[in-house]
Amino acid sequence: MTRLHGASCPHCSGTGLLGSIGLGVAAGVAAAAGVMLGRKAVTAAQVGQGHPLKHRLLDAAAGAMQRKYPLEAMSTYLNGFHFYADDMGRQVEATHFCIHLQHDLHQCVIFDSNRPDARLIGIEYIISEERFSRLPEEEKRLWHSHHYEVKSGTLMAPGIPELAEHAYFKDLVSTYGKTFHTWQIDRDDFPYGIPQLMMGFTGDGQADPAMIGARDGRLGVSSERRRQQRADIPMPDLVPGANSWESGRTVQTRLEEMDFKGQPPRR
Repeated sequence: MTRLHGASCPHCSGTGLLGSIGLGVAAGVAAAAGVMLGRKAVTAAQVGQGHPLKHRLLDAAAGAMQRKYPLEAMSTYLNGFHFYADDMGRQVEATHFCIHLQHDLHQCVIFDSNRPDARLIGIEYIISEERFSRLPEEEKRLWHSHHYEVKSGTLMAPGIPELAEHAYFKDLVSTYGKTFHTWQIDRDDFPYGIPQLMMGFTGDGQADPAMIGARDGRLGVSSERRRQQRADIPMPDLVPGANSWESGRTVQTRLEEMDFKGQPPRR
């Protein structure tokens, strides 16, 4: 008599070893997805405190159901410091989330922290040395170099292995950034005014040591240790035109009233 395979044949049933592995993987993925959704719901609830219940429910639903592809593509978290292009005395910490959009172009959104309730304070574009060298001279005045930020250890990628961070900054040391802050958090508790051009430090003694120390302590990092680890990264030759403030003259944005072009709306 032919014997039919039954529950005693583990390789022939979905409930056997392979089936169990598959079910286990599926359960793990489902659990991870549940955790992520739970975290999003908790975060939305925390940030949404004080908002009407209807808005909080809509935020929670959108967080669980909608894909945010540009945000999901942000792959790198950087922490550093900027100062206003016309006033080095105004210095702020900047938390960047970036994507390597093209081989010679990164784009970053900047927040005041890496907390769920962080304030969006600006943007930065980062380009290669080769691309910067081809910019018009007037355009170059808007950009700053990253050589000192990298070599000094003040620019960091918190949370990734030191070897990986070292390799990343070996490439970033020769790049240039154009940064505008849309919220003057050092002065206002609301995003008043127009975007302000920001710059990066280029030498020792410029950044407030208390500001760096507070950041290092909060994130559990050491700028001095990073400086030592990056000593072997070659110092690039700077392309003239960046860091315009070093000449004693700089540029900054301002509002200017002008005539409207086109047909004004009827009142």
